[in-house]
Amino acid sequence: MFTVLIFRLFLLIAVGIILYSVMRYLTDPRRKLERAHRNEDFYVLDDSDNVRKNIFLTVRGAMFEGEKFLGTTEQSVEVTSITMQTEDLDKLRGMTSQDFHSIEKELTVRYPKAEIEWRQPIADILRKLEKEHK
Repeated sequence: MFTVLIFRLFLLIAVGIILYSVMRYLTDPRRKLERAHRNEDFYVLDDSDNVRKNIFLTVRGAMFEGEKFLGTTEQSVEVTSITMQTEDLDKLRGMTSQDFHSIEKELTVRYPKAEIEWRQPIADILRKLEKEHK
């Protein structure tokens, strides 16, 4: 009788752990980012309270990563610089300067004091797109 009660208790604990794990998986922001990346949607994964965590952003199937840097403004210490890059340059095919400007606009909404910098070769691509647009 005692072993049956212990077995039921362990079974109940195991079911609880499984349910907790499934809920954590379904609400994981990284999973939402990956789904948006696969579907070529726009999604931003950012913890604005933690400067050490990078920004991950996906648009049109391209994944971007942004590194935040703290600096001083006139009145406070805030994120003053964000450096954006991507690992897969092939995914940039078909992107326009308007796409990059919308990314910058979204980051400026989140970090109004930040200057957005693009790492090479994206900076060169943006310069070429801007020349062609003029």
